[in-house]
Amino acid sequence: MVREQGSADRGQGKHHDTGSAYARAHAPGGPVSAGAIILAGGAEFGGGMDQADRRAIQLAGGPAAPVRIIPAAAAPDHNDKRAGASGVRWFQRLGCADVVAAPLTDARSAADPAVVAELRAARLIYLLGGFPRHLGDSLAGSPAWAAIREALADGAVVGGSSAGAMVLCGRYFDPGRGELLDGLGLVPGVCVLPHHNTFGARWAPRLLAEAPALTLLGIDEYTAVVAEQSVARNTWRVYGPGAATVYRGGAAITYQDGGTFHL
Repeated sequence: MVREQGSADRGQGKHHDTGSAYARAHAPGGPVSAGAIILAGGAEFGGGMDQADRRAIQLAGGPAAPVRIIPAAAAPDHNDKRAGASGVRWFQRLGCADVVAAPLTDARSAADPAVVAELRAARLIYLLGGFPRHLGDSLAGSPAWAAIREALADGAVVGGSSAGAMVLCGRYFDPGRGELLDGLGLVPGVCVLPHHNTFGARWAPRLLAEAPALTLLGIDEYTAVVAEQSVARNTWRVYGPGAATVYRGGAAITYQDGGTFHL
């Protein structure tokens, strides 16, 4: 989930094997051209999220692939251990054998050589929800973020839910201070509105007025969008019981499970 720190056309429902890493010029350190990215709308460990996460496991190489969970966004309210443990249990239930919650909770631990090595060797890296500004500040310019980018370039899967999805993009909204901030840049020119079906949609009018050239991507809870490098670039597919809504050029277009769209 997102917490405050002081939170008309439709797809056809067919699963075409399309997608992209979507990590290019605006990402610090230069373009990344392999791997896959997953952006989830929140409520990540339940409901229909198994659809996207099973696909993530497949893209990462199967159940034996090392999965590393980053709970830093939950650290400001001391919830990181519980959130990390929930993530471990979720991926173990999906059949993964090597799942660890990395002890990455702030900028200092993002420079820990042991943490950096774990992330570099991972094939699926998942950023949990919580406080987006703390997560962004912890990772930006860090050795851990460099390791994540290197893993992605080597074909790993990088995902985030709620606050985790927000900071992976070019911009993100900090609800605590009401500010639009620079993200980590894996999805340039895009700002995710998580929990779109519960409260995220309420941010859209303000952000569209403040940054009209920015593409807003609303993602419902228990729902994710996946971009893969395997076939087509810049194409995303929706997984889950909810929808993804793209705000761009004065229009808002909604895509259901299996629908594909470009960013």
